[in-house]
Amino acid sequence: MKILDRQEFSRQMEERVAEVEEIVRGFLPRASGTGVSENGDSFQKTIFDAMEYSLMAGGKRLRPIFIREAYRLFGGDEKAVVEAFMAAMEMIHTYSLVHDDLPAMDNDDFRRGKPTTHKVFGEDMGILAGDALLNFAYETALKGVGQARNKENAVGALQILSEKAGVFGMVGGQVVDVEMTGKSLTEAQVDFIYRLKTGALLEASLMVGAVLAGAPEEQVVWMEQIGACIGMAFQIQDDILDLTSTTEELGKPVGSDEKNEKMTYVTIHGMERAKEKVEEYSGQALEILEQLPGENAFLNTLILELIHRKK
Repeated sequence: MKILDRQEFSRQMEERVAEVEEIVRGFLPRASGTGVSENGDSFQKTIFDAMEYSLMAGGKRLRPIFIREAYRLFGGDEKAVVEAFMAAMEMIHTYSLVHDDLPAMDNDDFRRGKPTTHKVFGEDMGILAGDALLNFAYETALKGVGQARNKENAVGALQILSEKAGVFGMVGGQVVDVEMTGKSLTEAQVDFIYRLKTGALLEASLMVGAVLAGAPEEQVVWMEQIGACIGMAFQIQDDILDLTSTTEELGKPVGSDEKNEKMTYVTIHGMERAKEKVEEYSGQALEILEQLPGENAFLNTLILELIHRKK
């Protein structure tokens, strides 16, 4: 298995994040020219501003990067199609964070080192900005479907995206997480929440890239399994950082799990076992990845780097 050295990986990661930033910005909604005030601003200017503020506030951009790396792994070559799905995925992920930060949920004031959307635009616009990003994500993905040579593959990718973002995916995990706040959880319940709330969109990212590129069904299932392992490793590492990092380093409040009375993998199993599980899940992801045709040294390294991330 090919692994990039730290310097080369950092260089390639910076390139990919910058590329995603450019792609996402290019898909942001623009005022249509109707409903314009006397000073030339759209009547909807506030929602456009809130969407852009939320979407362009930085972040790892992992999900669109995973889409593109999976797409490349299986030989995809339709740039416009995959970029539409990359932007749509980041919009869905961002909407989930905007709503997660709301007073009714985690009530956080900072995200990625900046005031959260509801702190800048108000709770009402925070709700609407999340709604707008979710709906616009599907408009964006449908642009990709319309441009795809193989419409069946593109529709299949859209179906995966929809399911993994909904009640059988991320939203379903969030529901259980909210309902069980302050209550004692079993390991099975924690695993369920992590698999859906965090893992579902990571699974979707790898699956969408593979399906768009025409990967065989069996290998799409393997990509789902890789995403599930990455999701578990990522969330457990998030639990660890919530206890060991600082607000300045993490870019968001630490200790929020304790503040919100949420049980985590760390509270159930302890810090050392949590660290072991991060490595175990990451190792499982790499083992499955080795069974796939082709080689993607960047993707291999990215999975490994997630173990050691500090934010």
